[in-house]
Amino acid sequence: MKFTGITGNFTEANAEALAVAVFKGEKPTTGYLKDIDKLTGGLVAALIKAEEFTGESGDTALVRFTPKGSVKASRLLLVGVGPLDEYKPHSVCKLSGTATRFLRKRNIKSFALLPRYDAEVVEVVQNAVQGFITSQFELDKYKTKDKNNKQVTSLVICIDGAKPADLKNGIARGQAVGESINFTRDLANEPPNILTPTEMAKRAQAMAKEVGLKCEVLDEARMTKMGMGSLMSVSRGSSQPAKLIVLRYTPTRSTAKKGELLALVGKGITFDTGGISIKPSEGMDAMKYDMSGGATVIGTMRAIALLKPTVPVIGVVAAVENMPDGNASRPSDVVTAMNGKTIEILNTDAEGRLILADAVAYAEKQGATRIVDMATLTGAVIIALGVHNTGIMGNDQAFVDEIVGCGRAVGEGYWQLPLSPEYSKDIRSDIADIKNIGPRGKAGTIMGAVFIQEFVDKAKWAHLDIAGTAWLDSGKSHISKGPSGVAVRTLLKLVESSQ
Repeated sequence: MKFTGITGNFTEANAEALAVAVFKGEKPTTGYLKDIDKLTGGLVAALIKAEEFTGESGDTALVRFTPKGSVKASRLLLVGVGPLDEYKPHSVCKLSGTATRFLRKRNIKSFALLPRYDAEVVEVVQNAVQGFITSQFELDKYKTKDKNNKQVTSLVICIDGAKPADLKNGIARGQAVGESINFTRDLANEPPNILTPTEMAKRAQAMAKEVGLKCEVLDEARMTKMGMGSLMSVSRGSSQPAKLIVLRYTPTRSTAKKGELLALVGKGITFDTGGISIKPSEGMDAMKYDMSGGATVIGTMRAIALLKPTVPVIGVVAAVENMPDGNASRPSDVVTAMNGKTIEILNTDAEGRLILADAVAYAEKQGATRIVDMATLTGAVIIALGVHNTGIMGNDQAFVDEIVGCGRAVGEGYWQLPLSPEYSKDIRSDIADIKNIGPRGKAGTIMGAVFIQEFVDKAKWAHLDIAGTAWLDSGKSHISKGPSGVAVRTLLKLVESSQ
């Protein structure tokens, strides 16, 4: 893929098509839109007047025209971006992705994008490139025919008066983020017979070598020796051995306070049958996505290595398969976690919290002072929040607020649920310290979070339940159906805001 930035007039762009942002209710009477309307002989004004194009977010209209002067493009794509006062730098990602997917269907290989956002140039360009890359990810990796092999290969970003250095920086950042999101999505999309815990670890190791991260993989013998009985209880029913993947980023120059370390911890259940508490067969195929939290951590660590922030970060992924053979954990088993707490397992399908218990305890033992864990943990969060917001909970309000703010800045939604002490009482066990589920049908998402909280000692901690947002059941104008790569951008914003 080729990316170019232009600081002068869009007519200088060498591309097959032009794509321009248009605001809801906008008329082509001033600025770029007036110039483009003139270029097309008044076709833009005619479309808007006939209400064939309104500027609503995601709205599109293609105009063919005869090039004039230095203009090389012969097609113009109008892309609606909604109200002007709601247009933010992160909106450019959707703008770019929508344009890319629309033009790709028509076999156009290059286009020039007019984002019409002259401030925050680096961020705008980053989002333009990121949207261009992520919009072209598809699910057809294993198809032998009927694959979507069309691709837009060249993007020209036109921002009048921008500094060439800002354009260059934005392009580099957009490539790092966009490719890392697609890396995350590719991991999440892999079939479970291919992406076993061992294979997940191998891919993390290969990625780490490529971008300069340190990677350590703990095997079952080592995890058992360290007392990770909670995590190991989930692995017992599978012939695939569990792995704990540890990725470390250390900046050459650190601006972090002495002793400060951010940990990103991910649930990596490569397939979840539910174990002995087996799931219904309908929809079980979607349980290949149950490692999306782990994929998010690995993809985010990849981007961190490329962006090179000045704060250290550790990524921890518990990669496990949950299967129901004769060695599997049974409801009523009692296991001991790494921090010494005993757990009564009442439902083997509440396994994500069991592996995260030891993973967050391990992260804190490695020196983490702030921990964010992410997991496709509960169906209850989908009932509560649907597919538009990720559930968030934590033990430090300022930390939770910071993450929510980072999400808002990049266009990802989070909604906080409570974690008051009363909820913790609901997971007290009669025969062990705690049980892995709460009262049937009550506050399921919160129960998962208060369980994980039991394994955090002094660190500031936040839990992201991405079960409703980790994949899309249908595609959108700017992105295909399937794994979404949710939270990667939020976590990167959190890392960079910590500098």
